[in-house]
Amino acid sequence: MACNDSQTTVKGSNAESGAESVKADGDTLGSPVETGSPNASYKPAFAGQTRIGRVTTQTPYEAVVITSDLKQPWGIAVMPDGRFLITQKGGTMRIVTAEGKAGSPITGLPEVNSRGQGGLLGLTLDPSFASNRMVYWVFSENTQNGTLTSVAKGRLANDEQRIENATVIYRATPAYNSNLHYGGRILFDKTGNLVVSTGERSDRETRPQAQSLNSGLGKIIRINTNGQPASGNPFAGQSNARPEIYSYGHRNVQGLAWHPETGDLWENEFGPRGGDEVNLIQPGKNYGWPTITYGIEYSGGKVGEAITKQEGLEQPVYYWDPVVSPSGMTFYNGGNMPEWKNNLFIAALQKPHLIRLVIKNNKVTGEERLLEKEDQRFRDVAVGKNGMLYAVTDAGRMYRIGKK
Repeated sequence: MACNDSQTTVKGSNAESGAESVKADGDTLGSPVETGSPNASYKPAFAGQTRIGRVTTQTPYEAVVITSDLKQPWGIAVMPDGRFLITQKGGTMRIVTAEGKAGSPITGLPEVNSRGQGGLLGLTLDPSFASNRMVYWVFSENTQNGTLTSVAKGRLANDEQRIENATVIYRATPAYNSNLHYGGRILFDKTGNLVVSTGERSDRETRPQAQSLNSGLGKIIRINTNGQPASGNPFAGQSNARPEIYSYGHRNVQGLAWHPETGDLWENEFGPRGGDEVNLIQPGKNYGWPTITYGIEYSGGKVGEAITKQEGLEQPVYYWDPVVSPSGMTFYNGGNMPEWKNNLFIAALQKPHLIRLVIKNNKVTGEERLLEKEDQRFRDVAVGKNGMLYAVTDAGRMYRIGKK
C-alpha cells in the first residue's frame, strides 16, 4: 500500500523542496515538479506551457494494489456493472472486479504482433454494451508488407471467456516494418463514432507521413462502427485527403480523453528526447510533428530545422522536457475526491508516476506527481463507477486510488 503525505504537508509551502509558494489563478503553487535539466534550450511559446508550479493534493488519499496478476496490461474499459475489461499486450483480455479479482484470459481475438511497442492496445465499450456486449480495440497487425495499427470489434460472449465474431474494421495504412509508434487509444464520441490514435512508426523515413493527408500514420482518425469515415469529418470530399482523418501532425498518441464539462477532445503524445505534449484537439488542425517540436533527436542532434513554432501549426497546451513518456489518460469526474474535479490524470512510463494536471480555461495551472515511490511504469488510468481512480502498470499491477 502506498499513501500520500498530504496530512504532513504544510499548506502554502512545498514540503519536499522548501521552495516558497506563489499564487496563480487561485491555486497555491510551489516550484515545478521537474528539477532536471532540459535536453533542449528551446523557450516555451507562452508562460505556463512547461514546468508549471507544483500543486499538492490536500485531501488524504491512498493507493492500494488490488491485483498483481495481470500480464502487461495496456488499456482499461469500465464496464456498466463496475468491473473492468483490460487488454494485455500479448493478445488477450481480462476482467477485473473493483476489488481486484482477475478472471481468466479472454480469447478469440486476432493475432497481434507484440514485439516492441506492439500488441493488444487500447479498447472501448459500445455505448450500448449492456445490451449488445460489443467491444472495440486497437492492435498491431502483421501483414506481408509490415505491421499496421488496426482496429477490430467483437462481442464479449455471455460466458465472458471469448470474443465472438472478431472483425478487423480499419487499418491505418501504409504498413511499415517497425515495432514502434502504433498509437493505440480508442474512444467513442457523443455521436456514436470512434476516434482512434495512430503513430507515425518512429523512423525518419515515415515521419513525413504525419504531415501527409494521404496517409493513416501520425493521425487521429474518426470512423463509424463499421470502420468507414464518420460523417462530418474535416477533410471529407477533398480529393487529396483521407476522409477518416480528424487531426494530423502527431508523433505517437497514447492518450485520449474527453473533458467532462466542455466535451473537448484532449490527447497526449510522445516527443523524441524531450517534447512530450498535451494537446487540445480541434478537427482539421495540424499539430506540427515533425516540422515543429520541443524535443531533439535521441542522438542529441536537431529535429528538422529545429523550430518550435510555425504559422498554421498548433502549439501544445503543455509539454515536458525531459520526457515523462505519457500513456493512457482520463479526466477525473468521480465524487470520491472532489479536490480533483476535472483534473487530468496521465499514466507516465518515464520517471514512473501518475501525473495530475490542473487545467483552467484550457491552460495548465498546476502539476503534481503521484505514486513516484511505487517505481512502476503506469500504462493507463480510468475512473471507476465508485468514483475512484484505477491505474495499471506494465509490471501487471492494478491500483485503486481514492480518499483515505
